[in-house]
Amino acid sequence: MTTAQHKIGSGFGAKSTADDVLKGIDLTGRLAVVTGGYSGIGLETTRALTKAGARVVVPARRPDTAREAVAGIDGVELDEMDLGDLESVRGFADRFLASGRTVDLVIDSAGIMACPETRVGPGWEAQFATNHLGHFALVNRLWPAIAAGGARVVSVSSTGHHASGIRWDDIQWSQGTDKYDKWEAYGQAKTANVLFAVHLDRLGADHGVRAFALHPGGILTPLQRHLATEEMVERGWIDEDGNMLHPELFKTPEQGAATQVWAATSPQLDGLGGVYLEDCDVAEPAPADGGRTGVKEWAIDTEQAARLWKLSADLTGVDAFAG
Repeated sequence: MTTAQHKIGSGFGAKSTADDVLKGIDLTGRLAVVTGGYSGIGLETTRALTKAGARVVVPARRPDTAREAVAGIDGVELDEMDLGDLESVRGFADRFLASGRTVDLVIDSAGIMACPETRVGPGWEAQFATNHLGHFALVNRLWPAIAAGGARVVSVSSTGHHASGIRWDDIQWSQGTDKYDKWEAYGQAKTANVLFAVHLDRLGADHGVRAFALHPGGILTPLQRHLATEEMVERGWIDEDGNMLHPELFKTPEQGAATQVWAATSPQLDGLGGVYLEDCDVAEPAPADGGRTGVKEWAIDTEQAARLWKLSADLTGVDAFAG
């Protein structure tokens, strides 16, 4: 398969921070929407963007928690939104559009990982619904402001996409033929995040809108809140006292935010789009012999991306490009 998935030699790497990739970039007058912008790498993204001059709108499921987290950061605006509730997404988007502002950057950083089987909305599997469908609806509802700003849209995926492609025969784990696997469900949601960027870039390029997906790296943040200590010990992440066992394998939150900030702002990506990034560069295709680097072919397949877009539009009832 011919692919644009090849490193461009950005000069940055796994240890680069969000501040590093923003050196020399002035975001004064630019507006960013950052989901999850009050926790983990999302909070570091908010800090870095505002430091570079941007105004950051943070839609938050927990506004009080968000308000406390961003206290003291100038240039942040909070509003309420729950990605697992499409009416909540609609409400946020309507309020934003009513302000008449345009959007320059969208970073879909919020997400849940490896939670117990949970249903939201009309019975949708929560990881697919929250990580993918909520962001799909948000971007499509904000499309007038995104198109007017010629924005970059950044979909935060994960190396977790290696765990599963789209389960076309049972996306919602509702058939009862397979026992629910929280990691496979997470993998499907993260593959959906990549496919979303692939097709959005195809649809949006003529409007000056480019889209990227990425793996931020391994970072210990509140994203792990659904994992028991015993499970993280078993995976070799921490010891029984909660101490990180292999610091060299993990990024700091500042390093974890770097790739999504680079994706949203770097002039090195001008003219590119629809690609998957890692360690502040375009990723290579995943090696055929396994491993956890690069991007799986199923996540950048244009036919699957188009199929997922149509399904997502049918499920959410919103498609900015319909008709």
